[in-house]
Amino acid sequence: MDELEEIRAKKMRELMGQMSTPTIDKPIAVSDRNFEQTVKSYPLVVVDCWAAWCAPCRAIAPVVEQLAKDYSGKVVFGKLNVDENPETAQRFGIMAIPTLLVMKNGEEVDRIVGVLPKSQLEAKIGTYA
Repeated sequence: MDELEEIRAKKMRELMGQMSTPTIDKPIAVSDRNFEQTVKSYPLVVVDCWAAWCAPCRAIAPVVEQLAKDYSGKVVFGKLNVDENPETAQRFGIMAIPTLLVMKNGEEVDRIVGVLPKSQLEAKIGTYA
């Protein structure tokens, strides 16, 4: 039985290596508690750091929603409320919102601060997708 278990384990490692980004067509909730797990679970994650009182955040929210649909299967989008999750905001030095953190393989590779048109956001995110 040991040989069979080894074969199963090897096959499972191979399958895990072939996994791609899941088809998630809307932003997922990100918090201080699940931030690390979230950004390490998917190859490319864009985290929208926002607050309820922030008018520019509300302005960019529909664009983020649309990008989540457009890039479903390639990029996972998340939303982090900085008022409710101050540890992550402080850790990444979020000084202005909205801020989009582009996380590739668990590491920050880019950040987008402020409101940009959809075409400019796509151009920046597309370089990593």
